[in-house]
Amino acid sequence: MKRNNSLEEIAAALRDARTVLLFPHIAIDGDTLGSSVALCAALRKAGKTAHVVVEETLPDMVSFLDKGYCTEDPKLPARPDVCICVDCNEYRRFPKRQTLFRSGALRVCVDHHKTSEPFFDLNYIDGDAAATAEIVYELISLLGIEIDKEIGGAIYVGLVTDTGKFQYSNTTQKTHLIAARLHEIGVRASDISILLYQNERMEKRLLESRILGDAERFADDRAVISRITQKMLRETGGRLDETDGVVEALRDIRGVEVACLLKEKSARTIKVSLRSKRDFDVAAFSAENGGGGHARAAGFTVRGRGIDAVKSLLMQQLADLFS
Repeated sequence: MKRNNSLEEIAAALRDARTVLLFPHIAIDGDTLGSSVALCAALRKAGKTAHVVVEETLPDMVSFLDKGYCTEDPKLPARPDVCICVDCNEYRRFPKRQTLFRSGALRVCVDHHKTSEPFFDLNYIDGDAAATAEIVYELISLLGIEIDKEIGGAIYVGLVTDTGKFQYSNTTQKTHLIAARLHEIGVRASDISILLYQNERMEKRLLESRILGDAERFADDRAVISRITQKMLRETGGRLDETDGVVEALRDIRGVEVACLLKEKSARTIKVSLRSKRDFDVAAFSAENGGGGHARAAGFTVRGRGIDAVKSLLMQQLADLFS
């Protein structure tokens, strides 16, 4: 197993680089994109050629972050100096881009998931960081690049989304201090909140209503489960990428400790999202099923089973753990 490097080592590699490609994970969220965009903008500010390489359409919720940074263009530098996977550390988290990532002269991981292990040439994994955006803030500061309002706004998106609006147990004094420093340089939390949380399509609300209506409590009402089927998507006009906040709404039900949301990506590919309040480690549970994440927010994907079969199996597994 490779060792965990220092952030100074990664900063040194970036100082020497001329071309840098950044790789956010699939199922893009605010932290992976905000962190990638912030670092990309900072590197360009330092005179580097930098791009955020994606393989999917950006979710509406965070698409405002892309101001010419993101690309799906395969005709990027054939052998970039540095390739960085951001907020992830496995090829399966950027499957269609792994060949391009492997072409980098130096391959780097910057991540904050406790389930991650050093794997690439340089690795900085801090499981105590509330978000990868915290690490990127430190990295940009080490590089001596001024964090302006645009870079700071992208960092703030990572912080606010991965801490559940600063409600999750991963939120620390450091998180709030960074947010305060971003406020000092002109980042307006209210403006970002409107873009993130008050800018939704009616179709999303219709889909959420169906999901909540399908919810079922079990394990003495300490767990709740619901699902999103392809039929529900067709009937409401909603999209899977618009449903990230629904599992939190399920978790917020009084008496519920664990919430599960099953997303039918295809007839026999089901994504499972889990959230917990206090004591149940959903990251450990997800790791046992081939996934990972954080103690209070994690998930995994089941292939080869339909959504009803996955629901029955998951309810049984969790009921056994609560018994």
